[in-house]
Amino acid sequence: MNENAFWQLIEACSPAVPDPEGDQLAAALTASLTNGPVSDVVGFAEQLSWALYRLDRKEYGDGLSSDQFLYTRAAVVAAGHEAYESVLRDPELFVPYANGLVWAEALLYVPDKAYQHLTGGAWDRSTQYSYESYSNADGWTSA
Repeated sequence: MNENAFWQLIEACSPAVPDPEGDQLAAALTASLTNGPVSDVVGFAEQLSWALYRLDRKEYGDGLSSDQFLYTRAAVVAAGHEAYESVLRDPELFVPYANGLVWAEALLYVPDKAYQHLTGGAWDRSTQYSYESYSNADGWTSA
């Protein structure tokens, strides 16, 4: 799954009603991914980790706990490609997510659930980029 396909899937699965915690989005993404091959689940996980990694920068997360920062970055991804790109261009747009404690923790478990459904086994979540808070060393040293 390339980056374009990732964002198309996010948009296609986004609910028409407010979903501040991303639970409906996560359920729809999981359902969609369970209809495809395991390679789509792996690709989704790679793209998700890359998107979260790119937001792992001091100008966004300074002063937030690691969990607050991770779940808030997930909420930015859940908001869609346009919102995500806007936040990357202007860190001030991250503030309402952080101040409002808008979290989308459920998004993080989509690959695990889809993989389990397709294979019956647990997945170790090894992706090229870590989405854990403060793992993007360049994002924290260059700010």
